[in-house]
Amino acid sequence: MEHCDLLIVGGGPAGSSLAWALRDSGLEVWILDRQTFPRDKPCAGWITPQVLEELAIHPEIYAKRRVLQPIRGFRVQRIGNAPSEIYSEEAISYGIRRCEFDQFLLERSEAQLRLGEPLRGLERVGGRWIANGSIETPLVVGAGGHFCPVGRRQSTAGPEREPVVAAQEVEFLLEEPDREDYLVRAELPEIFFTADLKGYGWLFRKGDYLNVGLGRRDTRRFSDHLAEFLDFLRAAGRLPRKLPGRFPGHAYLLYSESPRRLVGENLALVGDAAGLAYPRSGEGIRPAVESALLLARALRNAAGPAHREALAAYERAMTRRFGRRGHRRRGLADLLPRPVVSRLAGRLLANRRFARHVVVDRWFLHAADPPLPS
Repeated sequence: MEHCDLLIVGGGPAGSSLAWALRDSGLEVWILDRQTFPRDKPCAGWITPQVLEELAIHPEIYAKRRVLQPIRGFRVQRIGNAPSEIYSEEAISYGIRRCEFDQFLLERSEAQLRLGEPLRGLERVGGRWIANGSIETPLVVGAGGHFCPVGRRQSTAGPEREPVVAAQEVEFLLEEPDREDYLVRAELPEIFFTADLKGYGWLFRKGDYLNVGLGRRDTRRFSDHLAEFLDFLRAAGRLPRKLPGRFPGHAYLLYSESPRRLVGENLALVGDAAGLAYPRSGEGIRPAVESALLLARALRNAAGPAHREALAAYERAMTRRFGRRGHRRRGLADLLPRPVVSRLAGRLLANRRFARHVVVDRWFLHAADPPLPS
């Protein structure tokens, strides 16, 4: 039997950030992940300056060997309506490639890595957890994304009944002839809200790479919706000549609707394993990182191995930071007929002031939320 003080299941941004934040705590931290790194990860992939500050990442140093695309604005529209284009002289966000970003975070985590090893079993024996029949630990953290087995066992609704948001996207290197003539500007990602307002698509160029995809709350006929979106982009002349044939998919839960318990008996969830994506945008990297940092702080502040006290403190800190879970506020849009809401949304998204201050600053960047203090 092998032993560690903390076993993190999942080596993505949540798991590696938790290990990094505990690197000098005296705890022996292990990360278990079924994949080897670097790995491909479907994700539009933008991070805010607040994330860089929270993780003590210097942009110039990170960008020396990796893609870090400055974002200075967004082009926003409802399909069928005129677009709004907003622009800033300063970078308001950054585009990253998840294969590079996740590898960078994992390498500096200083955890013992057990990569290429899935979690095959987890049982409670004598007040401790036994993982895969051979790893004994007092505390387990689920950080393996939406399909994390630790996260799924914490669902009060059952994994099959969770209100999942689905997305499919692809990221690929633009061919040489397309790089010069391609219409999408690297510093200006494009967001396309669907006509029924149940999702949005995007075009995001990161240097010589392009990411294109679609996410929807209503997952019925998803492949048809994706095909319609790609046809719309082709008709608008906004796709390069060749696209890869396969669009990998992923799923996630919104924080306001997630039925997964953040904590259990000597067990906690962070990131997409807990279902922490922002309700309006579905963006999950910043909530993943911040949940990891808040859990690390709670573990550090606990007196000795008082995991129950630490996990309760973590749950309180998450409520203060993100609000009450499982609670969706009803607004005016819930009271109006869907066609009326759709028409109003098209006009609002075409308004540059609304697009800047509500869609971009509030929904996508959460610009008014300061970074967590160190």
